[in-house]
Amino acid sequence: MDVNFSCGRAMSLAVVALLLTSSAAILKPYDLLYEDAVRAFSNSDYTNVVRYMEGALSSYAEVTSAQVRCRLRCQDQHPFDAPFQELQFFDVVLHRSACINACIEEIIGTQSMHKVSEDVIQDFNRRIPYNYLQLAYQKLKQPEDAAAAAHTYFQANPEHVEMGQNLEQYKDQEGVQEEHFVDRESRPHQHSFTAGVQLYDNGDYEGAIVLFEEALVEYFRADVKCRALCQGPQRFEGHDHLLYRYSLHELISDHFTQTLHCEHECVRDLATRPGRLSPMENYLPLHYDYLQFAYFHVDMLEEALQCAHTYLMFHQGEEFMTDNVKYYQEVLGTPGVPREKAAWYLRRHRQELELLLIGSDIMGSQFTEGQYWSSTGGRENTNRIPSGTDGWMDYVPISKKKNITESPQLIREGGPLVYDSVQLVQNSVDLNGTQRVLLDDVISVEECSDLKQLAQSVTMAGDGYRGKMSPHTPNERFEGATVLKTLLYGYEGRVPLKSARLFYDVSERARRIIQSYFLLNSTLHFSYTHLVCRTAITGQQDHRNDLSHPIHADNCLLDPEANECWKEPPAYTYRDYSALLYLNGDFEGGELIFTEMDAKTVTASVKPKCGRMVGFSSGGENPHGVKAVTRGQRCAVALWFTLDPLFRELERLQADEVVQDLDSQSAGNQGLNINPKDEL
Repeated sequence: MDVNFSCGRAMSLAVVALLLTSSAAILKPYDLLYEDAVRAFSNSDYTNVVRYMEGALSSYAEVTSAQVRCRLRCQDQHPFDAPFQELQFFDVVLHRSACINACIEEIIGTQSMHKVSEDVIQDFNRRIPYNYLQLAYQKLKQPEDAAAAAHTYFQANPEHVEMGQNLEQYKDQEGVQEEHFVDRESRPHQHSFTAGVQLYDNGDYEGAIVLFEEALVEYFRADVKCRALCQGPQRFEGHDHLLYRYSLHELISDHFTQTLHCEHECVRDLATRPGRLSPMENYLPLHYDYLQFAYFHVDMLEEALQCAHTYLMFHQGEEFMTDNVKYYQEVLGTPGVPREKAAWYLRRHRQELELLLIGSDIMGSQFTEGQYWSSTGGRENTNRIPSGTDGWMDYVPISKKKNITESPQLIREGGPLVYDSVQLVQNSVDLNGTQRVLLDDVISVEECSDLKQLAQSVTMAGDGYRGKMSPHTPNERFEGATVLKTLLYGYEGRVPLKSARLFYDVSERARRIIQSYFLLNSTLHFSYTHLVCRTAITGQQDHRNDLSHPIHADNCLLDPEANECWKEPPAYTYRDYSALLYLNGDFEGGELIFTEMDAKTVTASVKPKCGRMVGFSSGGENPHGVKAVTRGQRCAVALWFTLDPLFRELERLQADEVVQDLDSQSAGNQGLNINPKDEL
C-alpha cells in the first residue's frame, strides 16, 4: 500500500533532509536525534518532536541500508575463492574489512559514530518513535500523519489499548481516509503474502498468484538483507575474550558460529510479524502450497506441479502433496521439477545446519531442522486435488481456519449442567462459534439482588487492574472486588458475611458448571475471579464510538489484520476457559459480542440479565468485547479458569483457607486466623 503524506509532512521531510547532514557524507546518529526528540516532547515542543523524530527514523533507515549495501558490495569485490591458503584467507578478510569501512564512511560518515546503545535499538525495533510521533502530529492538528504513525505503532503493539482507541477516533475525523492508515514499517514480503491470502480466500486466484509470486521475490530479497545485517558485532554470552585469552582459531570459530546462527535465524525472523515473538510456522513452504492450489484453479497445471514439487522439498513424503504431484503428473504426462531458487535456498539451509551442529559443541547450542520446517500435519486430501491451508499455524495454535482433524476433546460439549435450575439457552452452534454456551437461571433473583448490593459496598475503582480507574474506556466508571477482599470485609463486619460467602459459593457453582458442560477430563482451577460493575458516566455518552471493553481474546494477543492470535506474553496464556455471570439487565448497552478474528464481524450477541451466564474457551477462536454501557450500571461476576494447577489463583487459595476457618468457627472451633501478609 502506498503511503500518502500531507503537505505538512512533505515540508517536514525537507527539513529532515537538511537536518540529517552537515556534509554530503556525514549522517547525524539516530540515537542523538532520538534523544533530541524525546527532550522536545518533554518540553511540549511538538514541531521539534516531529523534526527530530522523523530525522531519527530516516537516519536509522539509512544506516541500516548502508550496512547492507556495503557488506554485500565488499563481499562481491573480495570473495573467498577456494582452494586458498591461510594467508590468502586473511588477505580477503583484511581487504573486505577495509572495503566496508571505506564504503560506510563514504555514505554515512565514520562508522563508530553510529554504534548506539542496545536500549535505543530496542526502542526502534518496538516502534516507540511512532508513539511519540502520533501524539506530536495530533497536537499539531495533522490527523492524517497521526493516523499513519498510530497505525504503524499499533501493528507491533496490538495489546496497547489506548492506541487502539486513538485509531478509532482518527477514523471519524474529517479528512482522514482509509488510505491514511498505513504501516510505514511494513515488510514487503509479509505485506504481499497477507494481501495474497485475502485474494485467495475471496476466490481471486489470478490476483493471488501475482501477489504470492511477488511475496517470494521480496522474501528472498529480505533474506539477503537479513544475512548481511548478521555480519555486525556479535554477543558472546559468558565470555570476555580479552580476559579469557582465547586462541586465534577459537575466537574465529566462535564468531563465525554466532554469525552463522544469526543467518540461520533469518528463517524465523522473516516469518515473524512486528512485535510478535512467535513466527508463522511453515511460512516459506506455505507460499508454494497456496500457489499450487491457485495455479490448479486457473488451469496452469505445469506451474502447479512445480510448486507442489517445491513444497515437498521442505516436507518430504507428506501424503496430501504427494497425492497432488501424482495427480498433476498423470494429467500432464511429465514428472516435473521443483523451483531452482528454492532448491538452492534449502541446500544452503541444510549446509548451515550441518555446520551449526559442529559448532554447537563450542557454543553450547543445539539446532534441529524441525525447529524451522516442521510439518503442518493433520491435513488430508481425499479427492486428489490440491490442498487447502487448514492447520498451517501449528507453531501458534490459533488460526482463522480450523484443522479438520482437530482432537475431539477440544470441541466436546453438552455435559450435565449439575444444578436442576440451570437452563441451556444456546450452544456453540446457536452462537455461531466453537466452545460457547449460554445458560439461564444459574442464580436466583434474590441472589442477584444480594450480590449487586454487595458490589455497591465492596467494589473499588479499577480494583484488579493495577489501580487504573478506567482501564478500557474513559466514558464509564469501572469498579471491582476480589473474593478474598470480599470475605475479609465480611469477617470485619463491613459487609454482610452471608453475602460475601455467596460470592464465593456462586463462583464455585459457575466453575463446576463450566467443567461439566465442556466435558473436561481434568480439574478446572480458578485463574481470576472478579465482581465488577461498569457505570455509564453522565454527560459523556453523546456520540460515543468506543466499546466498554475492546475486542480481545483472553489467552492470546489478537492481531485482527493478520487474522491471528499470538499466544505469548503479556497475554494470560495459561487461561483455558472464561465465564461471565450477570447480575442485572436494567441498563442500556453492555451486550457481550463475539466476533471473527478480524474484530469486526459480529458472530453472536448476548444481552445480560439476572442469572444468565455465558461460558467459552479463552483462545483466539472466541474474540469478544462489550458494547458501550450508555445508561445505568452493568454488574457481573467475571471468571477465568485454567487447567494447569501451577497457575491457580493465589487469592482463591487464600479464600479457601478463610472459608475453612469460617466453617470451623461456626462449628465452635478457634477463630479466624489470617496471615496479614496474605491481605492484598
